[in-house]
Amino acid sequence: MVDVADKLAYFRAITGLEDSDLCTEILQAHNWDLELAISSFTSNHSDNHPFSSSYAATDTTTTVGDPSNATIHRSDPTSIVPAGAPPPGLAWKIVTLPISVISGSLGFISGAVGFGLWAAGGVLSYSLGFIGLGSNSGRGGDSSAQLVTVSAASREAIEFVAQFERDYGSGSSTRPNFVGEGFMDALTRSRNTFKLLFVYLHSPDHLDTPAFCEGTLCSEVLSAFVNENFVAWGGSIRGSEGFKMSNSLKASRFPFCAVVMSSTNQRIVLLEHVEGPKSPEEMLVILQRVLEQSAPVLVTARLEAEERTTNMRLREEQDAAYRAALEADQARERQQREEQERLEREAAEAERKRKEEEEARDRAASEAAEKEAALARMRQEKALSLGAEPEKGPDVTQVLVRFPTGERKERRFHSAVTIQSLYDYVDSLGSLNVENYSLVSNFPRVVYGTDKVSLSLKEAGLHPQASLFVELN
Repeated sequence: MVDVADKLAYFRAITGLEDSDLCTEILQAHNWDLELAISSFTSNHSDNHPFSSSYAATDTTTTVGDPSNATIHRSDPTSIVPAGAPPPGLAWKIVTLPISVISGSLGFISGAVGFGLWAAGGVLSYSLGFIGLGSNSGRGGDSSAQLVTVSAASREAIEFVAQFERDYGSGSSTRPNFVGEGFMDALTRSRNTFKLLFVYLHSPDHLDTPAFCEGTLCSEVLSAFVNENFVAWGGSIRGSEGFKMSNSLKASRFPFCAVVMSSTNQRIVLLEHVEGPKSPEEMLVILQRVLEQSAPVLVTARLEAEERTTNMRLREEQDAAYRAALEADQARERQQREEQERLEREAAEAERKRKEEEEARDRAASEAAEKEAALARMRQEKALSLGAEPEKGPDVTQVLVRFPTGERKERRFHSAVTIQSLYDYVDSLGSLNVENYSLVSNFPRVVYGTDKVSLSLKEAGLHPQASLFVELN
């Protein structure tokens, strides 16, 4: 229901129709398609513009009270009806409704087909130009042309500004700076800059239009005042948006000027409208009065916007400070965590090394113990292999062994035993911590190495007695 009510109110505001039943029937006939219904209505009425010299109306200047009331004051809708012609009744509107629907539908379809052909032609032209086959692809052609998408309302406004400058700006450097954008965009611009919107509806066929444009709008005093205090928007009633705005503002005589401002829910407030020719002085007085009356609202809006901006900036600063503090806390926590992890890693590494060293010591001690045990077994085995020391006799050799430490050991051996027995005797004593050594005699010097261990003592010339010393290798 809300959507239907909004569409009905918007359709009435755009078309200027006051009959709710008729507006409802038109929208229902178009399946509540607002754009199609408005297109059908405007195309059906575009050949009979309600703005010509045949309309009977007097010069009017209607002042609206304080703009904060947010109400729109418009002149009597019957004042835009041609003189001598009564307004069409409801029955005639209902009779002509099917024709309007059919005409609007055909117009919409033809417009869509035309737009499709235009778009296809533009794409083809751009493609040919891109590969060097376009009409401007020669040496002297402009190869920098680009396709620019502009809305219909903006294109209409740009065309109006260009035409107005050609017609009235050639001999004068002062004129209102009409914005080259649609009405709603201009209204948004005025709201964002905290200014009122000055609206001029241009009727090229009206007899008073040239004099009003040249003598009033382009006057140095008025144009400077408008450019400084207002956002100016102009539109020709020959255009679609200009025609719609003339219906919305109930323009009944030209030249037509109005001052509007935006309100809530995408609505506009009509603060002032001026119909008929006026001098620059009269227009200046009217605009100054509207500006003075609207100043409190504009100042309040500006202050509220500045307060919102300040609050937003304060919130952003607070958020930034909070984020900075949070990041600092997170960085500190991360640093502490990393330090804790480093200490834990160092402690774990130290513990690992301690365990490894302890294991190495244990292993070395175990190996040393095993080695010592092996040596003890070996000494015991070699001592057993030597047998008992023989008594003195003709076949017994007396052997003296001197160690590097100065220690001396002496024992008797059978002369038939080999030199290996002497090595086994030295090993069994446990006086040496090395395994690689040799038994050597001094006079003459003879080394009894591995090549002589199989010789008997007698064969080696060590019988009946020998003095040997241990030489470490």
